[in-house]
Amino acid sequence: MQYKTIVLQLLEQQPEIYNQLRKQRQVLPAMEHYANELRTLHLAWKATLNQTAPDSDPCQIASEALEMALKDLEDRLQSGSPQDGLEVLSLDQAMAFIRRHTSRV
Repeated sequence: MQYKTIVLQLLEQQPEIYNQLRKQRQVLPAMEHYANELRTLHLAWKATLNQTAPDSDPCQIASEALEMALKDLEDRLQSGSPQDGLEVLSLDQAMAFIRRHTSRV
């Protein structure tokens, strides 16, 4: 899975954010940060979905988990500037975030 490629495409779809990052020469650090975050969210969603539907096909779970992680990241990118929330989520923080949003599962 190429999280960096996915994140770069997401950033490019947000011209205001992307241009600001480019002007500040922060595209690469932001891309790496958000790729890490996307990976963490993806893994956490996979764990949650595995618990809620243990008999499901692992490929289907991985696909659904990635969709959910992408939606979370897109919402975050649209809700603020690139500097907002540049802290890295720990796995525990990501799991807590997911547990708050499990009603969507």
